Amino acid sequence: MEKSMRTAALLGFVSFVVMGLSCRPSAAQEKSSAPASPNLAAYDLSREVTLVAVVQAYSSSGQLPPHGPHVILRTASGLVDVHLGNASLLAANHFTIQSGDTLRIIGENLASGSGTQFVARVVQKGTQALIVRTSRGIPLSYMAPRDPAAAKSQGGVL
Repeated sequence: MEKSMRTAALLGFVSFVVMGLSCRPSAAQEKSSAPASPNLAAYDLSREVTLVAVVQAYSSSGQLPPHGPHVILRTASGLVDVHLGNASLLAANHFTIQSGDTLRIIGENLASGSGTQFVARVVQKGTQALIVRTSRGIPLSYMAPRDPAAAKSQGGVL
């Protein structure tokens, strides 16, 4: 009887240790899957900054995420890569960007992959300003207008 109680106690202890060890890796996975800097994971209007700088280079389709138009700005503190949202939105609003242009950009740094990415919410060139992201940081997309000729031909008789 004493031997079976010892065996039961030993089995209980071993089970407890095994369950404790099996729970540890999942806790480590939860920690590693969290963003490197939680405060940079979501767009926050209170962190917005304004950059006024000269365009060094512009690409309508970036090679690295986030995909879409990128502009490299030359600031007093160095070069800044800025994601501009949706290229079709820029094109539809006749917003052209060339090297040497001076831009005013309102946006902020967000966590992206292994680092951070400056994302624009408002882009201004001269007197033309364009909102490219919502106040929550979601890139706006371009919706083509309906064909005006088709809309007129559907009119009824008065």
